[in-house]
Amino acid sequence: MVPKPPLQAACGSDNGFSPFVESSGQAPCALIHGCIANAINGYLHFLTLRMLPMSLSKSMRLLRYPLVLLIAATCLPLAADETLRVMSFNLRFGSANDGDNHWDQRKQNLVTTIAQFDPDLLGTQETLQFQADYIAEHLSHFTYFGRSRMKTPNEHCGIFYKTERFTWLAGGHFWLSETPEVAESKSWDSSLPRMASWVLLSDNRQEMAQPILFVNTHFDHRGGEARQKSAELIRQRIANLSSIANDPRVIVTGDFNTAVESAPYQAFLEGNDQLVDTYRVLHPDRADEDGAGEGTFNAFQGKTNGPRIDWILASPAFKILSADIERRSFDGRNPSDHFPVTAVLTTHTR
Repeated sequence: MVPKPPLQAACGSDNGFSPFVESSGQAPCALIHGCIANAINGYLHFLTLRMLPMSLSKSMRLLRYPLVLLIAATCLPLAADETLRVMSFNLRFGSANDGDNHWDQRKQNLVTTIAQFDPDLLGTQETLQFQADYIAEHLSHFTYFGRSRMKTPNEHCGIFYKTERFTWLAGGHFWLSETPEVAESKSWDSSLPRMASWVLLSDNRQEMAQPILFVNTHFDHRGGEARQKSAELIRQRIANLSSIANDPRVIVTGDFNTAVESAPYQAFLEGNDQLVDTYRVLHPDRADEDGAGEGTFNAFQGKTNGPRIDWILASPAFKILSADIERRSFDGRNPSDHFPVTAVLTTHTR
């Protein structure tokens, strides 16, 4: 993996971010299209007054000019509405003593599960380096970004993105603690050091659209206070990054180790820069009071009861086309002890 520059180094005058953000929030081509449309409308109104007493030949000569403007407007690029496929997948760390469910017994099925959904953005949890390497080897159209949560080799909150589709702008890592810049730090009642990784990407299919800030994380499995503080920290980090990164569209994936409607969940969904739960938007009714039927931790047993602890959160700017829990199995065996969750999004940029 080629090291990438930190966001702070990327925020000078030659920062790679779009300098063409107008106060209206429109992209440059959208503004140009609007100006041309106004010019055409004004000119056509002028013609209605001038052409009536003229001969046909003179009238046709006058019509040349709005036609030229119309052709110019047609040739200017507009940002297309493109779908964006997102997946979050806790891989189950590959060195675990899982018997028949050991990484070597399931890694091919796991890659098949990813390939069949074909995500543009993939956030993984409990990812060890050799697991990231295996996925990257077999799905070579991805670029991988991640690091150990410890100073020694350990789990990553790994991010995969399609190399051809996205241009890297910036990226980094921070720890879910009171000292987020200190590697391996932990605070509150967290049982282990926890972290988040993020990338800022430009979508090559939507060059006029805002960049995408993609954050991937894994909350502590024991500390309730730590999960709450971690949600608040990530919200603050998103706000800070958004203020200097051209107001990006935001996607957050992760294993949050807490149920929906919990305090950490609400911390993401409330406030001025709130996110939305992509699954709940399309599935507003829980199966029952215990959330049976939408559980995402399966313990390699395929169970679907229990809480939905794996989420894909997104900016309200995204329209959610689909959101699912992928329960694919192979001869009765699950590729991980968590079901991956998916969402298909789009943004209207015209």
